Amino acid sequence: MSTAMQYKSYWHDTSTPFASAQAGPVEGKVDVVVIGAGFTGLNAARKLAREGVSVAVLEAQFVGFGGSGRNGGHLNNGMAHGYDEAKHHLGADRAKTLWQAYDRSIDMIEEVIAEEGIECNFRRSGKLKLASKTSHVAGLRAGFETIHREVDPDTRFLDKHELSDEIGSEQFHGGMLYAKSAMMHMGRYVTGLGEAASRHGAKIWEKAPMTGRRREGNGWVIETPKGEIRAERIIAATNGYSNSVDAAPLRYFKKRIISVGSFIVATRPLTPEEIAATLPGNRTYVTSMNIGNYFRLSPDNRLIFGGRARFSATSDQSSDEKSGKVLRASLARMFPHLANADIDYCWGGMVGMTKDRYPRAGEADGMLYGMGYSGHGAQMSTLMGQVLADMAMGRTDTNPLQGLSWPQVPLHSGKPWFLPLVGLYFGLKDRLS
Repeated sequence: MSTAMQYKSYWHDTSTPFASAQAGPVEGKVDVVVIGAGFTGLNAARKLAREGVSVAVLEAQFVGFGGSGRNGGHLNNGMAHGYDEAKHHLGADRAKTLWQAYDRSIDMIEEVIAEEGIECNFRRSGKLKLASKTSHVAGLRAGFETIHREVDPDTRFLDKHELSDEIGSEQFHGGMLYAKSAMMHMGRYVTGLGEAASRHGAKIWEKAPMTGRRREGNGWVIETPKGEIRAERIIAATNGYSNSVDAAPLRYFKKRIISVGSFIVATRPLTPEEIAATLPGNRTYVTSMNIGNYFRLSPDNRLIFGGRARFSATSDQSSDEKSGKVLRASLARMFPHLANADIDYCWGGMVGMTKDRYPRAGEADGMLYGMGYSGHGAQMSTLMGQVLADMAMGRTDTNPLQGLSWPQVPLHSGKPWFLPLVGLYFGLKDRLS
């Protein structure tokens, strides 16, 4: 790898940091306190502030620090599951409602960007899901036929001979194109969302994790290292980082969220010739393997290439470096002409998984919550933020997950000791599929 490689998120490094954080101590009283300044929390705050509700956001690190600034840059419609599987698990009506919620969230992101004047390179690129093995083609095609017929006519199936205009790799055997899917610069969007929330009146404190809370009358006192603030309602929007703060108030979520590392590398900017030989379709791409890859071009034409390279609950420089080596090898196998291309960035982020990989939004333990996106948060979280804002104002009919039970993960209290076993299981499934 290049000696110039930086162990930091490309999205963080190529966006302007949030500039409107509160400078003084955490203090005062508001109607709603939001925990977490990612897409979910910031859009909840933006919506509440626009409606005249007083709101504060408490962020343990900095705006966009977590999954919102550490993902692969995809806004893909569709779920983590096959649609037939979702119908079986959730019922036909809820499965359709949830599918349409992903579509609606991408529409909402586009609307928010226009309303708030956020410059973040949003584009309806389409997503191509690629069959990694010949044995995957039939299942991908069957899924396409159901989805195309029942929930998304803006899809089409591509046979192997049609892939040459889309991707410059011979590894794939067919693909399903989702036309509604999009991409954007995640760092610029999350910063823009924060600035918009602040402009509408939300108070946002950075380096202010919630370390405790206590009842006071009909509301709450929220404790942080920078002081205390009072609020009538609390919104928890911590997702995969619910386990990163040792705070008793998040214990309910720690027992239900499995934090799993997802890791990404970004090459140097590619030449026009390299782009034509790599991703001529210029879409978002995902593979059909259980332990697969996702990739796209950045606004400055880098190949951003990610995956669950290792089943780890840690993302730090050591863990990211190990995962980056795995990703570099996968990239070279898929695109041999880029085998020696410099890697400029290597980073990781925590994905908030639920046991069944469906997201959750509701109210429990005295808090409203929206999380558990299971790798599909970039697209769903903006909508969930608005849903949580609606709930804080007494409206529950916009929640596509209303009433979906959320049992805790057996023998799990925040540290997923079982991840290596999960990795072995999915690796075996990939070998046998």
